[in-house]
Amino acid sequence: MHYSEEKVIQAFQIYSMLARAAVSDKEAVQLYRSDDDIRDLLDLFAKEVDAVIVHTSEHLYLIPETKLSNFHVSNDWIKRHYLRSGATNADIYLLYFTTIILFGSFYNSYQSMRPTLEFMKTDEWINQIQIRIEQLQALDEDVLKQKESEFSYNWRLIIDKWVDMNDIKEGAKRQTGNTISRYSFLDTVKRFLLDQDLVKELGNDEIALTEKAKTIVQRFFMEVEYNKGILTFIYDMEGDADDAVN
Repeated sequence: MHYSEEKVIQAFQIYSMLARAAVSDKEAVQLYRSDDDIRDLLDLFAKEVDAVIVHTSEHLYLIPETKLSNFHVSNDWIKRHYLRSGATNADIYLLYFTTIILFGSFYNSYQSMRPTLEFMKTDEWINQIQIRIEQLQALDEDVLKQKESEFSYNWRLIIDKWVDMNDIKEGAKRQTGNTISRYSFLDTVKRFLLDQDLVKELGNDEIALTEKAKTIVQRFFMEVEYNKGILTFIYDMEGDADDAVN
């Protein structure tokens, strides 16, 4: 298909904006929705860098689709910018795990397209994580090893890392990243998600999903092609754990 020079330039200007900041203005959204040529060009540009474009009513976002994308956030980058010195793969696994639990807690199931919660407090987030950790602990060791191979997630490391953390708040003071605790770790995870525009703070220790996060959940988390069945495993563990202990 041939595109006019004007359309190519317009599309490349939007792509350049996305490449710099990973987010566009509202005018770009309107063009992306209304002009087939510009939408096709932008999707083509994104595909060339192993990324995809998703949109809300206000913004376009450039999202890495594979680890090969230049826009992919690497584990080493997360360690350097968010985790304490000496952070290991266990910290990364737990960061991903707690993020999945957070996102999943806003939905009735991974078959629903709209969140059923408006916000979540840290205490409830911790409670949801603890439930899943206990379900993992209840699984037979051979099942855990099988799932580790299947999903490339070290479930034992996740369990041990979480269990080793204390869950005691230090008085009434707000914890940051200076104490090894579940609260301080989730504060670190929250800072990462805030910086990625995936959650927003509402005050009173409440956080909510952004429109960007909701769009990504619908586009990627719900699709087995991308989640590789890991979400089904995590949210079906309750029945498996019950079988394991009976």
